[in-house]
Amino acid sequence: MTISLEIQQKISQLRHSLNEHNYYYYVLDDPQIPDSEYDRLMRELQWLEAQYPEIITPDSPTQRVGAAPLSTFAEVIHSLPMLSLSNAFTLEEIQDFAQRLRERLATEQIEYMAELKLDGLAINLCYEEGLLVTAATRGDGRRGEDVTQNVRTIQSIPLRLRGHDYPTRLEVRGEILMPKAGFEQLNQHQIAQGEKPFANPRNAAAGSLRQLDPRITANRPLIFFAYGVGHTEGGTLPDTHSDTLQCLQAWGLPINPHRQVVKDIQGCLTYYQSMLAQRHHLPIEVDGVVYKVNHFNQQEQLGFISRSPRWAIAHKFPAQEVLTQVLAIEVQVGRTGALTPVARLVPVNVGGVTVTNATLHNQDEISRKDIRVGDTVIIRRAGEVIPEVVSVVTDQRPANTQPFVFPQHCPVCGSAVSRLAGEAIARCRAGLFCSAQRKQALQHFASRPAMNIEGLGEKLIDQLVDSGLVNNIADIYTLQPAQLANLERMGEKSALNLIAAIEKSQATTLARFLYALGIREVGEATAQILAQHFGQLEPLMQATAETLQQIPDIGPVAAQSIVSFFQQPHHRDLIGRLPALGIHWAAVQSISTPKQPLQGQTFVLTGTLTQLTRDEATAKLQALGAKVSNSVSKRTTCVVVGDQAGSKLAKAQSLGIKVIDEKTLLDLLAS
Repeated sequence: MTISLEIQQKISQLRHSLNEHNYYYYVLDDPQIPDSEYDRLMRELQWLEAQYPEIITPDSPTQRVGAAPLSTFAEVIHSLPMLSLSNAFTLEEIQDFAQRLRERLATEQIEYMAELKLDGLAINLCYEEGLLVTAATRGDGRRGEDVTQNVRTIQSIPLRLRGHDYPTRLEVRGEILMPKAGFEQLNQHQIAQGEKPFANPRNAAAGSLRQLDPRITANRPLIFFAYGVGHTEGGTLPDTHSDTLQCLQAWGLPINPHRQVVKDIQGCLTYYQSMLAQRHHLPIEVDGVVYKVNHFNQQEQLGFISRSPRWAIAHKFPAQEVLTQVLAIEVQVGRTGALTPVARLVPVNVGGVTVTNATLHNQDEISRKDIRVGDTVIIRRAGEVIPEVVSVVTDQRPANTQPFVFPQHCPVCGSAVSRLAGEAIARCRAGLFCSAQRKQALQHFASRPAMNIEGLGEKLIDQLVDSGLVNNIADIYTLQPAQLANLERMGEKSALNLIAAIEKSQATTLARFLYALGIREVGEATAQILAQHFGQLEPLMQATAETLQQIPDIGPVAAQSIVSFFQQPHHRDLIGRLPALGIHWAAVQSISTPKQPLQGQTFVLTGTLTQLTRDEATAKLQALGAKVSNSVSKRTTCVVVGDQAGSKLAKAQSLGIKVIDEKTLLDLLAS
């Protein structure tokens, strides 16, 4: 269809107007038109684009929502690591920070940028030629999750930058938050719908951003503030952090207005006191302030330490403490079987948040503080998030209180509770049986390094358990396509694909199966050691702790955990059902046979391999008798380095450990 020049100009004008009004509303906090007029312009653009769909562009204001729900988030490797900041809680720590900088820079005069420490979720936005192309969470600092479709729904994030003087490739670092008012409204809605309210605005923001369905994120009151840049190409930035923020704002990105360029550390401390006095009146949650050396050349001179820059520090606000009373002490069972005591409290306001519960951590902590039902206690929100009991006001203790006695049996399933030597946490040992641990056990069982059931992820497991279709790992292998097809986002084709993946997983290895059982202290490497030593499952199930400790790398804690797991009658019954459901593996060559080529050697893989996956490389090394570890230590034999290797390479070099590339690894495996 031929589109007239008049229509094209009208659509272009509407898009420009809407983008400009978004900029004034979200970036400058200075709306130019009423909401009703904005809505009218949006409806007009939507109508025109519906008539002429061929003219729709990805950066149109109408295209923020529309992507289909995802099955999982893809991984994104950051071009530059997203580092965390060192924290300071006292005046002495801040003065030490300033003194270190003065000595390294050999100057008494340092200009800082003082900003709020935003309590949200760190995000990296990548713009190419001004167009938003990807958005990724911080993750572990080097790898994050691709949440682009969800980020596009946040109105304060521009889909296209303003102006023309920005770099051709620009990574913007910032924070996604949920304002206090939006948080309260969201929780009211959650309660009205019979759903669990969020604990705090940070959790609400993180949970909203990590929805697989962008339509859910679009309905959450999220905002964004930029606080810096990452990798850039094809352009230049100003010489200071403060001027760079001004550029980001001019390009359409919101910047928190509570920022200030200050001279020396005294200016930082004056800013700190000002923000501390205003914290409860701010529309967003903050847990401190951040000081950054303002000039980039000085930042480069100072450099980095480990995972933090030397040129910046977070100055945390003091935790707030109030008095309240313990109404009850209940024990909750977590997804990994950990028993956590929780104090039910007389509701009390702490830092603008109503607190009704506080974690008591474990039995040792309760005994150390002598916390009892009926006690008056001091409550603190540690790090402005997690409420905890600081201490008991003993002179207000009622006469009839009794010391708390930790349960000997799981309050959910009634199974025995045990606490391994050296551990503070007591645990329910009925991992595959306890309903509190059921979903976590199923997720672990189906995961890639375990039974590798493709498509059986967290959301689907939630549905299967909640609908009563799956209560244990054996039930997975009794599922029928007709049962799956009725579940949300599971049509006939998806159901058949999942059944095929389940059937494929029936042929596995003993090591994978042992790891899939989720025995505490039995990771992939330990599972491989056990499989190679015993060769079959039955001898392992009959082994004593003394026998297990004779195996290299099996210590007393792991040995006791293995014995305890296989002593549970319901575990033995469940495992006994699996062969009849098709679970099988090839015989394992025992290590009592001649020594394997790499036996006794420990390898570490780091970076991205191009010809092998991590799992494939690990399996090939283990098949030759090697142990594959996740961390570098003096006991490491060799580090295999792929593309974009990180801190493991640096540590290996500092320890003088042998380093090889992927080609050398392939030659080694072939030989």
